[in-house]
Amino acid sequence: MPRTPRTPHIPDARTSRFPASRFGASRPRTRNRRRVRAAALLAPAVCVCLVAASAPPAPLGIGDRLFPHLGNPGYDVVSYDLSFAYSGDNTAPLAAVTTIDARLTADLDRINLDFAHGTVDSVRVDGEFARFATAGEDLVITPEDPLDEGDRTRITVRHTSDPQSPEERQGGWVRTSDGLAMANQADAAHLVFPCNDHPSDKAFFTIRVTAPDGHTAVANGLPADRPRAGDGATTWTYRTRHPMATELAQVSVGRSTVLHRTGPNGLPVRDVVPTAHRAALEPWLEKTPGQIAWMESKVGRYPFETYGLLMADASTGFELETQTLSLFERELFTEDAYPRWYIESIMVHELAHQWFGDSVSPRAWSDLWLSEGHATWYEALYADEREGRTLTARMKAAYGASDSWRAAGGPPAEPKAPKPGRKTSIFRPSVYDGSALVLYALRQEIGPPAFERLERSWVERHRDASVTTADFVRLAAEVSGRDLDGFFRAWLYGEKTPPMPGHPDWKPVERQDAKPGTTRRGGR
Repeated sequence: MPRTPRTPHIPDARTSRFPASRFGASRPRTRNRRRVRAAALLAPAVCVCLVAASAPPAPLGIGDRLFPHLGNPGYDVVSYDLSFAYSGDNTAPLAAVTTIDARLTADLDRINLDFAHGTVDSVRVDGEFARFATAGEDLVITPEDPLDEGDRTRITVRHTSDPQSPEERQGGWVRTSDGLAMANQADAAHLVFPCNDHPSDKAFFTIRVTAPDGHTAVANGLPADRPRAGDGATTWTYRTRHPMATELAQVSVGRSTVLHRTGPNGLPVRDVVPTAHRAALEPWLEKTPGQIAWMESKVGRYPFETYGLLMADASTGFELETQTLSLFERELFTEDAYPRWYIESIMVHELAHQWFGDSVSPRAWSDLWLSEGHATWYEALYADEREGRTLTARMKAAYGASDSWRAAGGPPAEPKAPKPGRKTSIFRPSVYDGSALVLYALRQEIGPPAFERLERSWVERHRDASVTTADFVRLAAEVSGRDLDGFFRAWLYGEKTPPMPGHPDWKPVERQDAKPGTTRRGGR
């Protein structure tokens, strides 16, 4: 029976893990400033403040139309430091420490973090113990002293992270045959670690995983140092070089082999596979450098420090674009359920997400079409150019089904809210092929040369940022030199699919097999 790994290392609360240039000039907190100001306030105002401070903890949110309680106001996360200790039993809670460095964007008496599936042992704010309580799916923290707008703060939470999914809830840890992986999209990162769980707040990540001998751990980004072994366990440390949304975090721990190869322009490519299936998976993994080169020919240089596939020995029903390390089901490649051209196009779908969805992320979940529509577009374009699966035929079929998709799930940029207990039900056909259809219509409207310039400009201008549909509409108008407001209003928000430019013969058709709230087999 494997020995229990050591408790994760906690960085010294006084020492930043990042250079001062990432965090602004280093300066001490001025804890007494608000106390001095408060002493000068009139008594009635002080009473109001005291009443507010003593109010019961409450869940907050930033008002996302589809997930109103996700995210929290008043701060911007700069970095996460996550430490997990895995015992070798993928049903047992992991000991964990989450350290968050953040800038305050408002005066705060309390700090809310999203966290819903673990036990909190203690919380420190800038090294001082803080009171905490739960409210809904929020961890509500009351520091010893209020926090001031413009300052920076460090929050350290000791907690457990439970790999067994809560009832009627999807996402978070994925239990594999030999360990664990993560699938946090859309709203499940806070089932794993405390965070500001919304794609509008991207941050740098450092991830440490301690596991018993015989296991291998891999996470987003590149190794930050060599694995440290001792006492029957090894600790791996990974760090991202670009900011990342919480939903894209990935940790793999299991009896795995890490395979290395080189992609275009010397890009390090590393894949994580179940050791027993290495030989069967290798021919598929050899395709990745060529697929990266194909994507670069369409939209420019790959945006991150590394890429690779995580082949999980688990049945999830989907693949996922976790940043720099996309999650795939092993059986997609080793079972004969799908044709080769389809599997390769799904590989390109997740790869395309590294540009569209990961590097350039949706600011709100209603902007999901910008991510899934583009990934589906390049999936279909690759199948057209490399496999002879005609793009026009696929778009014509999508046009025929588009009205029924819109009726079931809403138009591409205004999807219907997810079903209770099934928050991943926002991943409907209207945000996949239905949104790729919008891009096809746009290319028909402005012409292929302008469309290709738009695509390159989009990922270059908004690299490492979170964006809105309005941002895309503005850039399309700028690149094409045309007012496209009417075009986008009809295609993105209309209840019915507009006529297709250049194809007046395309008509909607009745579809008896459209199933509201379901997704096709493949990537998210």
